[in-house]
Amino acid sequence: MPKNPHVKKVVVIGSGPIVIGQAAEFDYAGTQACRSLREEGICVVLINSNPATIMTDKDIADKVYIEPLTPEVVKAVIKKEKPDSVLPTLGGQAALNIAMELEESGFLKEHNVRLLGTSSKTIKKAEDRLEFKKTMEKIHEPCAPSEVVTNIKDGLAFVEKIGYPIVLRPAYTLGGSGGGIAHNEEEFVEILMNGLRLSRVGQVLVERCIAGWKEIEYEVMRDANGTCITVCNMENLDPVGVHTGDSIVVAPSQTLADKEYQMLRSAALNIITELGIQGGCNVQFALHPTTFEYCVIEVNPRVSRSSALASKATGYPIAKVAAKIALGYNLDEIKNAITGKTYASFEPALDYVVVKMPRLPFDKFIKASRKLTTQMKATGEVMSICTNFEGALMKALRSLEQHVDSLIYENYNDLPTEEIHEMLHRVDDRRIFVIAEALRRGISAEEIHDITKVDIWFIDKINNIVQEEKLLRETPEITKEMMQEAKRMEFPDKVIAQITGKKEKEIKELRYGYGIHASYKIVDTCAAEFEAETPYYYSCYDGESEVEVDENKKKIMVLGSGPIRIGQGIEFDYCSVHSTWTLKNKGYETIIVNNNPETVSTDFDIADRLYFEPLTAEDVESIVNIEKPDGAVVQFGGQTAIKLTEALLEMGVPILGTSAENVDAAEDRELFDEILEKCCIPRAAGKTVFTAKEALEAANELGYPVLVRPSYVLGGQGMQIAISDKDIIEFMEIINRHEQEHPVLVDKYLMGKEIEVDAVCDGHDILIPGIMEHIERAGIHSGDSISVYPAPTISDKVKDTIVEYTKRLAQALHVVGLINIQFIAMNEEVYVIEVNPRSSRTVPYISKVTGIPIVDLATKVIIGNTIRGLGYEPGLAPVADYIAIKMPVFSFEKLRGAEISLGPEMKSTGECLGIAKTFNEALYKAFLGAGVQLPKYKQMIMTVKDADKPEAVGVAKRFEALGYKIYATRSTAKYLQEHGVNALRVNKISQESPNVMDLILGHKIDLVIDTPTQGNGDKTRDGFLIRRNAIETGVYCITAMDTANALARSLETAHGELTPVDIATVKNM
Repeated sequence: MPKNPHVKKVVVIGSGPIVIGQAAEFDYAGTQACRSLREEGICVVLINSNPATIMTDKDIADKVYIEPLTPEVVKAVIKKEKPDSVLPTLGGQAALNIAMELEESGFLKEHNVRLLGTSSKTIKKAEDRLEFKKTMEKIHEPCAPSEVVTNIKDGLAFVEKIGYPIVLRPAYTLGGSGGGIAHNEEEFVEILMNGLRLSRVGQVLVERCIAGWKEIEYEVMRDANGTCITVCNMENLDPVGVHTGDSIVVAPSQTLADKEYQMLRSAALNIITELGIQGGCNVQFALHPTTFEYCVIEVNPRVSRSSALASKATGYPIAKVAAKIALGYNLDEIKNAITGKTYASFEPALDYVVVKMPRLPFDKFIKASRKLTTQMKATGEVMSICTNFEGALMKALRSLEQHVDSLIYENYNDLPTEEIHEMLHRVDDRRIFVIAEALRRGISAEEIHDITKVDIWFIDKINNIVQEEKLLRETPEITKEMMQEAKRMEFPDKVIAQITGKKEKEIKELRYGYGIHASYKIVDTCAAEFEAETPYYYSCYDGESEVEVDENKKKIMVLGSGPIRIGQGIEFDYCSVHSTWTLKNKGYETIIVNNNPETVSTDFDIADRLYFEPLTAEDVESIVNIEKPDGAVVQFGGQTAIKLTEALLEMGVPILGTSAENVDAAEDRELFDEILEKCCIPRAAGKTVFTAKEALEAANELGYPVLVRPSYVLGGQGMQIAISDKDIIEFMEIINRHEQEHPVLVDKYLMGKEIEVDAVCDGHDILIPGIMEHIERAGIHSGDSISVYPAPTISDKVKDTIVEYTKRLAQALHVVGLINIQFIAMNEEVYVIEVNPRSSRTVPYISKVTGIPIVDLATKVIIGNTIRGLGYEPGLAPVADYIAIKMPVFSFEKLRGAEISLGPEMKSTGECLGIAKTFNEALYKAFLGAGVQLPKYKQMIMTVKDADKPEAVGVAKRFEALGYKIYATRSTAKYLQEHGVNALRVNKISQESPNVMDLILGHKIDLVIDTPTQGNGDKTRDGFLIRRNAIETGVYCITAMDTANALARSLETAHGELTPVDIATVKNM
């Protein structure tokens, strides 16, 4: 059936800020779908609160509302824009929940708006736990025995019937939020209480635990005509019990017999037919390892994390096709964009293996529990493609950038075998390394399988890698055959060198001498049955290379930013994509190298050629040898790309934009100090040290408090404020856990206003789109603080100084392209904290709110244009007529045991934006977008450190005036009472009931303000327990006085209607 003629204007709801469980895969899907709708001449209106992504860019939709994702805001946009349809299946769970609410309340019907794609009936059948169970029973598809409960008593009664262990899954939540596995009554009651609180409808599914079965997923498509296809089936290496987002996933499945594969495929198609899905859908099964018994775990009637993986693994653009189906097309009318010849009704076939590995945030949260369960913890993922499983696994390991390039894990070989045996029982992110070590110790594959329930086939493959290590270790001379086999399994030269005790350079020369080089194969969706038109490559060490190189065009390589992690998020992908588009428009051939399946940069039609490869020097060099690019761009890929600068220069690839030595000058303490002196710019006094002893001397000479941080890091990793010798010793231990080639910096810590600037420089002039000011004073990482544009409280004198200093620094560092500078303003003086001659986290946000396309300009400057030549007046751009406030968003509730107090190390996973004509409305929208909807019960708890008590009085008075009842622990209560605040004293956790904990668990508290004493979070301390329990019961928790004042201001002024702002119309010239 052709396109529905009544669809002319569609509202697409995005997925909001990036949190654990809902990451960039929805931006990738949403971006692809918006482009797909616009191809059909449809007017697209986008609502999404996330300023960091390419999806909220005016190149993607006709109208762009970066507004809080709440039903009220979506209603306001619908009233203003008067669309005829809403497409809800591309924004993850957040978008589905809002659309369902508007549909159920009759709002959509009243305004003649239809839901496109999968109907609300179908969504309800798949999402509502009871309806889903009924539907499965009707078509005889087995589910695990289960019951939906709404209170604890019913839950316990059901458990008596089926026994432990039990899995709990709340209805309508994301990434398994609030779910878990309970082995006894105490665990059961705790998880159930939490789940009931988090579910939108107060329902939790309690079911028999089938942990240890295989977890298999099918990604399927169906159109209105009833045509169904499976795009891809995937198998989790980790058995049921670990959330699929935290599992190692392999596509296509490797351990299923044909009978099992066909049985589950038929079941998946049977289910989507009964549900009446139109578009993409993901079906998860648990399969008994030996008996052919299976059951349906869940069905997602929307584009999901797995669809992004399936799209990238097969080259089949699921979101694009789903958008066309929503418009009324059938699968056999939609062309496959990769082959250009086949239709979307043709099932993809794979002649390679794909491995996805999760990127977990335990390097940021050293104290958090590493245990993996049904609650997702990963912030991002990497994908690798190879002709064999061993090779794909090895490539995925080094793509993660976690200091591990093989299955050899730092100190496992020192542990006794009993301990390794014991560790096999632990389900955490290191399990695969433990399995490898167990095999080295001669523990049998059968025994490992009995303990871990990982399929023997996978253990056998891991053993192949272990045997190859052994062979390399024990043979004095590496023969050509051995080298060929090691490279077939994707052992990097560096690892072969470590195992054999040689130098990496020797191994590389030996390999080149043997004539062993990587060759590149194409991803074509059809196992080479048809010719593919879109070059999308992976490397392997067997067979011919399929790359056809055109020598006539000028080629530029753009290095991506790898997996999404805290401190290096989707912002860098936004920059990579924009620079690629600009280079393409300027007539260059573009090459992207990246390994993140969730992002837009790895979509099949962004660059002229895409290499899905690890971002290491050796992997990039293999591509350079074939492509011979005329230059590389590293300033848009975060630290991942910057780290490859030296290696690229050694390969003879020119670095476009700011030169390598100038990037070094900004990072190297002594060189940078010289530059600051030359420019007459003050900075905090500081020293460069290597050892704990030197650090102590430096700290005492500068005087506490001091800031301690390693150089060359992103997201303030390992950065701490030290107030005593004890802190210094503890921090230096943490920093030196990994071998450091670079020194550690110790700086005097200044308490002032933190100001941030992004600028474009052409080697002569600079353009500053806007100055941002943080609400929290210096000491909280810029990615975790609330940031305001235009800077509201600094004087013109300070502004002029900032512009002047930015200009001097950009010229002294010979910046060509982007530069990001962080300043501190204190008593009208301006100090420089740090300078990064590359794109930064704030680039997308400042581009959107000022209307100046920064990345586009920076790219044009890199290839030789000037700022004046591009029609811009150098200096600080005129202020836009909106106030925009960026609010950080955290995912603490997903990480058991993580310290949530804010400091100089970044902890937020995403951000949202409030934009309005007035500061107060913008601030209110920013809090709303971050999910802070207050007041509810008008009760709060305060417990603050001594230094903050004077300020706490002001905060308490503001909340008291708002009608809040304030509880406080002993010393805080006493101080507040003495200063005229009616605070109610409450006992500490260690004291008898009723105490703080009882208050928090009573679910009647709106807010906890708890400013911790410095120190790295002792888990038994009161403050830590209060903060953790507040977060885990959904209470908003603030750990800085500035944030508390901002929230008070937002609540004091929250009146009247919110006005939606279309940022696609923001102009600034």
